[in-house]
Amino acid sequence: MKKIAIVTDSNSGISQSEAAKMGVHVLPMPFSIDGKVYYEGVDISFDEFFELQENDADISTSQPSIAEVASLWDRLLDEYETLVHIPMSSSLSSSYQTAMVVAQDYEGRVFVVDNKRISVTQKRSVQDALELAEKGYTAEKIKEILEKTQYDNSIYITLETLKYLKKGGRITPAAAAIGTLLKIKPILQIQGGKLDAFSKARTKKAAKKIMIDAIKKDMVERFGSKEDASGIYMQMAYTGDEKEINAFKEEVLEIFPNMEIECDHLSLSVSCHIGKGAIAIACTKKLDILNI
Repeated sequence: MKKIAIVTDSNSGISQSEAAKMGVHVLPMPFSIDGKVYYEGVDISFDEFFELQENDADISTSQPSIAEVASLWDRLLDEYETLVHIPMSSSLSSSYQTAMVVAQDYEGRVFVVDNKRISVTQKRSVQDALELAEKGYTAEKIKEILEKTQYDNSIYITLETLKYLKKGGRITPAAAAIGTLLKIKPILQIQGGKLDAFSKARTKKAAKKIMIDAIKKDMVERFGSKEDASGIYMQMAYTGDEKEINAFKEEVLEIFPNMEIECDHLSLSVSCHIGKGAIAIACTKKLDILNI
């Protein structure tokens, strides 16, 4: 029997095909479009989703049911001794609480991580879990390490439109109308699993500079990196426009020429709330196993 299965959800941005290559297992997140339930990465593409969203379809997010979680775990625990489950941040969804309830029936074979992460930083936790498992760490110890380092990451996102923040009640209609009129580009921040307003700009170009400066500051002041970003993973994510994120990536590589920057789609669950055309930059501190 294999030792440890690593499980996450599709909020990590890991597709089913990528999961198979990595050797991990991804629970697809459900969401409703005009009353019909879809599963991310299973029965709807990114292009189909954004077309429906831009045509004002009624979209709402959900979470996997207890039965869906248990079914996946049961199948995996026929092959593996233990399982590490890494859901999206407990501050953004009740998926973690649901998983914890289900885990009580598995008598110490399932370890659910309160990860405080989403998107590319959640994916980094999955990659870290894989590496720790390969080094011989137990599932219980992997959970401990990932929770101890849960805040060692930062994400900044700028949006193309305020429409979906207004629709989701995150900003008032008046603020959205003023912002749209003035062509304001908001910059949002995710740290510790919470989505907060960070800054705003009049152009996408200015927003990108604000995000780069914020990431550089976090690297040095929060994570103790040098100016060359040693000891840091850098990531990017986007909704929709691949050309724009590739251009932004080249811009960042001019500042950090030695960095390898991983770039992924933002999950559809996130896209529900921010719309097409968003771009994000993130950084995650590398694990220092000796000092954990």
